[in-house]
Amino acid sequence: MPAGHGLRSRTRDLFARPFRKKGYIPLSTYLRTYRIGDYVDVKVNGAVHKGMPHKFYHGRTGRVWNVTKRAIGVEVNKQVRGKIIRKRIHVRVEHVQPSKCNEDFKLRIKNNDKLKAEAKARGEIISTKRKPEGPRPGFVVEAATMETVTPIPYDVVNDLKGGY
Repeated sequence: MPAGHGLRSRTRDLFARPFRKKGYIPLSTYLRTYRIGDYVDVKVNGAVHKGMPHKFYHGRTGRVWNVTKRAIGVEVNKQVRGKIIRKRIHVRVEHVQPSKCNEDFKLRIKNNDKLKAEAKARGEIISTKRKPEGPRPGFVVEAATMETVTPIPYDVVNDLKGGY
């Protein structure tokens, strides 16, 4: 029989619960607070069938645009032929987790603000822009001895006998 093209086709491993993570869903999943503008990762929980997004959105990162009682609206980018469309989907909280994609950026902002405050106290103006690492400084190799290496002529007859 030919393979089906249903809504959950080819999701046997995709939606399977991870090793030693089967069973009840932790309460922290339901007690987590999501706000509009937060980045979230869509990660389908195969144990909960309600509010499950399509398999395309599994593993995608999006922004929260709506919060309801049991679900949140997530805006995800989807490439359709040549253009990228912002799709708005509603997903239950079991299928969503807070994303860490923005953590480095937030940490950099915090560090930059601290550096700016320190510089302002000293009366200086500093640049917090990221700069590419330049070339390494040059150096001169000293006390290097030159050694001429000459190859040993290849002897076919001795090689066939078993070496020297």
